[in-house]
Amino acid sequence: MSTAAAHSFLEADAQVIVVGAGPAGAATAYHLATAGVDVLLLEKGAFPRDKICGDGLTPRAVKQLLAMGIDLDQPGWQRNKGLRIVGAGHRIELPWPELSDFPSFGMARARMELDELLARHAQKAGARLQEQTAVTGPIVDERTGRVVGVTARATDERGRKVGPELSYRAPLVVACDGVSARLAMALGLARREDRPMAVACRAYYRTPMHDDPWMESWLELWDGKPGESNKLPGYGWIFPLGDGTANVGLGILNSSSFFQQMDYKESMRTWLGQLDPGLGFTDDNLVAPIRSAALPMGFNRKPHYTRGTLLVGDSGGMVNPFNGEGIDYALEAGHIAAEVIVQALARPEGPARERVLHGYQTALDEAYGGYFTLGRWFAKLVGSPAFMKYATTYGLPRKHLMRFTLKLMANLTDARGGDAHDRIINALAKAVPDA
Repeated sequence: MSTAAAHSFLEADAQVIVVGAGPAGAATAYHLATAGVDVLLLEKGAFPRDKICGDGLTPRAVKQLLAMGIDLDQPGWQRNKGLRIVGAGHRIELPWPELSDFPSFGMARARMELDELLARHAQKAGARLQEQTAVTGPIVDERTGRVVGVTARATDERGRKVGPELSYRAPLVVACDGVSARLAMALGLARREDRPMAVACRAYYRTPMHDDPWMESWLELWDGKPGESNKLPGYGWIFPLGDGTANVGLGILNSSSFFQQMDYKESMRTWLGQLDPGLGFTDDNLVAPIRSAALPMGFNRKPHYTRGTLLVGDSGGMVNPFNGEGIDYALEAGHIAAEVIVQALARPEGPARERVLHGYQTALDEAYGGYFTLGRWFAKLVGSPAFMKYATTYGLPRKHLMRFTLKLMANLTDARGGDAHDRIINALAKAVPDA
């Protein structure tokens, strides 16, 4: 859009526009609204709407939900004790660690419900939620090169764009538009090919396992025939939801040689066909079709602030390469972004405000940079069948080692003090560079 069009408004439509009302957008909007910022939250769909996800929430995510005042004792939440890991003939149960920085329990809730709950929570806090509004691009001031708003079109009940293109203006825009990252792409922020990417598929099954108190992770998948050659690529999960169903999924990293040719849906059916039939993981018990989505990992799109636009969540590749978890980092980054924005808006437009806004990238690098670098190295190793065979065969029987591994992979340590495991993991994250 031209400079003239960008300045056709008599005043801004909001102080901040947040694009996308998933966990990243809802958290950002909530924290901005509670700080008194006039925030417009634009969502292309209409709630309730689905998102492809594992639906599991680690204690990192639970901490953020509690900080937002979400009542986790209300119906619809499934609490879990920790992670059950299955592989190499072993089945071990690892409770979430007892820490001062994080709660000792996780949760699960389908994204169909979770996203609406968080968006409505932000709305109650004062955010102006506008559904069925698909953002089509940024409005860039030709004189300064800054983003000063977004263009958008209304969508119908099937998600199709209808009607004329509209414009919304604000001095700051937060892109929480998911893996598509359309705003970031429009600003020339391409995905880094040297960062890991995964594809995951998931489905919901009716199962008597729905109220199991453990989230379950399968490190080895088999097609039921004898022989090492009949091992399936990827990893699997079963996350009970407490409502009669479980979220069941399968993922694979692009570091695997099978990444390009894998039939995800067929592999998942083959794996589930080897499980106890009494669990009900058959097509007859499918609640919805098997669907797949990409997982952008390890800060695969940077910088996270540029020209009046902040990236939060999947749009900035904020998925943990160790375990594929993205909701916790979306919630945390939304909180960080809101704090930075509140401080920035207290400064006059110009260099003083920009210095504060550039601090968003610094804060993210300090919080996750080294840890995500470790995760990227780990993702390369996981793609090796030889490494995975060795790790599952010799690692899983050693509970002390596995408790350390759980802390590492879930990024659950006390920042100060803690036990020897915490100190080792924290030292490793600080020692490696963020690239």
